[in-house]
Amino acid sequence: MIMDTSVPHSSTETEQRLQAQFERLERQFAMLKDQTRQAQKLASLGTAAAMLAHEFNNLMSPVVGYAKYAVDAQDPELMTKALTMTLKQTAIVTAMSDRILGLAVSEAQAVAPVSVHAAVADAEACLCRDLSKDGIRLVNEVDAEVQVLADPRQLQQVLFNLFLNARQAIKHRNGRIKVTAEAGDDNTVNIHVADNGTGIPEEAMHDIFDAFYSTKDDRPDKSGLGLGLTLCRDIVEEHHGRIGVASEVGKGTTFTITLPAA
Repeated sequence: MIMDTSVPHSSTETEQRLQAQFERLERQFAMLKDQTRQAQKLASLGTAAAMLAHEFNNLMSPVVGYAKYAVDAQDPELMTKALTMTLKQTAIVTAMSDRILGLAVSEAQAVAPVSVHAAVADAEACLCRDLSKDGIRLVNEVDAEVQVLADPRQLQQVLFNLFLNARQAIKHRNGRIKVTAEAGDDNTVNIHVADNGTGIPEEAMHDIFDAFYSTKDDRPDKSGLGLGLTLCRDIVEEHHGRIGVASEVGKGTTFTITLPAA
């Protein structure tokens, strides 16, 4: 007797429906991930834009006063000085705007050798407001020769978010953010971003990379979406790297990014 081992037609249809639903869920998940990343980029852009507006007022107020004085005095020499100052200050504002727009650009990943020292400098420049005005000093101790394989804009985004978090965690006037790097195992580079801020409570350490988790609930003026570190982790992992954190309440926090060496 020959037994029929074929799969029933109804069972095959069920499998096909389940497979189609699974593929649809995969597409929706990928879309949601992209939307979440864009939401964080927009949040970062909003923070940077607010700082730009503040700095714009600081930069342009003396220009306006100087120009009014020069016009009232009808002094050609003063007018020339006023125009020179206007051009100089406008160039600074334009450069700040260009950096912020760079954060918002959505481009395909372009992995290439990137100078970590330069990436740190670019990320700091994106903050617009000089950290020293908040009593914070950023120390870039990365050797200029150290390079990693990464998309330069995305590495800049990661460092920018870490600098934002560090600045918000520092509540005193003797703040310090120090960036160092050294060779790791298996042809990698470890990048350390350390601050002397408030630190992260031990019970929060396992959750800080989760989407929408924030440790800033006690500071309404510094609240965020809780997406910054999620974005950092996703970007680093897409570059075949990893990110970790060590922290002590009252002493500070150190994030370590490990990326392939160039």
